[in-house]
Amino acid sequence: MKKPRIYTMSFASVYPLYIQKAEKKDRTKAEVDEIIFWLTGYDEASLQHVLDQEIDFETFFAQAPAMNPNASLITGVICGYRVEEIEDKVMQQVRYLDKLIDELAKGKTMEKILRK
Repeated sequence: MKKPRIYTMSFASVYPLYIQKAEKKDRTKAEVDEIIFWLTGYDEASLQHVLDQEIDFETFFAQAPAMNPNASLITGVICGYRVEEIEDKVMQQVRYLDKLIDELAKGKTMEKILRK
């Protein structure tokens, strides 16, 4: 079975779009980074490495230092799919990140976005 295109896209190619989406709604790059750090366990240096090396999404999530155990609390619909029902682990992780960025752009507080 052919892998979805998102798997082979570099994270660096989509990262600026996450920031752009957030900034259009008066949110910040720092908040986008905080969401990524919370979800994946990456820190500033390791995220910069991912961006510099143009690592693809599949590898980005496979090499994530520590996926947040509270990620399972992320629910809702993104791109027409309920994130909690997506069976493909990597695709679910991609959609978790999409969902969190959407919540940021919709004005939710960081406390709610990070499921605290």
